[in-house]
Amino acid sequence: MNLEGASALVVGGAGGFGSATVRRLAATGVKVVIADLAEDKGKALESELGADRVRFLATDVTSEDSMAEAVAAARDLGVLRVGVAVHGGPAAARRIVNRKGEFYPLETFRRTTDVFLGGTYNVLSQTAAAMTRNEPLESGQRGVVVMTSSIAGYEGQVGQTDYAAAKGGVISLTLTAARDLAPTGVRVVSIAPGTFYTPAYGVTEEVAQEQWGKGVPNPKRMGHADEYARLAMHIVDNDYLNGEVIRIDGALRFNV
Repeated sequence: MNLEGASALVVGGAGGFGSATVRRLAATGVKVVIADLAEDKGKALESELGADRVRFLATDVTSEDSMAEAVAAARDLGVLRVGVAVHGGPAAARRIVNRKGEFYPLETFRRTTDVFLGGTYNVLSQTAAAMTRNEPLESGQRGVVVMTSSIAGYEGQVGQTDYAAAKGGVISLTLTAARDLAPTGVRVVSIAPGTFYTPAYGVTEEVAQEQWGKGVPNPKRMGHADEYARLAMHIVDNDYLNGEVIRIDGALRFNV
């Protein structure tokens, strides 16, 4: 995709995957909106890359009004060609029923799916709607939306029912959305990461690699955030990638 004069919206752009993707996009000359609730990290990234290249905007992925502001901000910077949904959020991290016979609340399940699935739809729908107003490129393309699932959407582990359901929903959304949007020239592709190191682990990378990296078949390590970003950039560049969920996991499959 020709990105001359283009802008991008990266929702979750202050996080590990998001910030790596923002850096990659900005390096190509694309103007990027960093949409995130993490104000300190978002503003630090804006300062690092320069306000002439990126702009931070506090954004609530579950709010239609907040997302509309982020989309408008991206359109102010250039022709919105790229949308990336890579935000984090809460998860139950517990079994449906614990040893005391107590189930976790429906509200907890709803909160997780609202952020990871509903929020992703919020990014997709509003970004795609804006892209349909773009003049098509010579290829007939108007834009691309990259969504983020997880290998937990395929084989969730114990304690991941809410998270796996939400990420499985993103997997199911991908092809259907690509078919819906095909007449408009907007592509939809999802990335399903395996075990990647990001600051969200709360420990040093050395500690994390020792604990979780050994379980990855090959290469025998956790993934790096820039490897996600490089895949996202290839998706943007390759017009024939559409309606697909791409696993990036070193051949890892979660076992019980």
